[in-house]
Amino acid sequence: MKQIKSLVTSNRTIAGLAFAMTALLSVAATPLAAATDDDSFFTHLHTEKAMANVTVSPGRAGPVEIAIQLETVDETPLTAKAVSVTLVDTQTGRKLAPVTASRDGEDGWRVKVAQLTPGRWMLGLGISISEADHVSVEAPILIK
Repeated sequence: MKQIKSLVTSNRTIAGLAFAMTALLSVAATPLAAATDDDSFFTHLHTEKAMANVTVSPGRAGPVEIAIQLETVDETPLTAKAVSVTLVDTQTGRKLAPVTASRDGEDGWRVKVAQLTPGRWMLGLGISISEADHVSVEAPILIK
């Protein structure tokens, strides 16, 4: 009987640890943004038509550069006709004017933003794949 109780307790402990690890990984994998050593932020955005790897550098108040790499859902380079970036301060509702990105290679785009204030921002991408095919996607970012 003692062995059965010990086995049940062990199973509960393992289940608890698995739950804790799952919770920790889900928090670590949120789309908010992941800080890197150089104080940049990275986030991955995706829809059923396109994916974007976005790096905001630096991830702190002031002027920032946003690098965007586009991919198809099959993870091959996506050549778009145009990309625009919108930024909205989620606390105040202040929306910056949309900025047209400049092409940087086959699937890369860059935007410079003159001044971001600290806080949570909603980053939106408008991707024109062709004259008739447009994709919009957004994700929150954090500016320190």
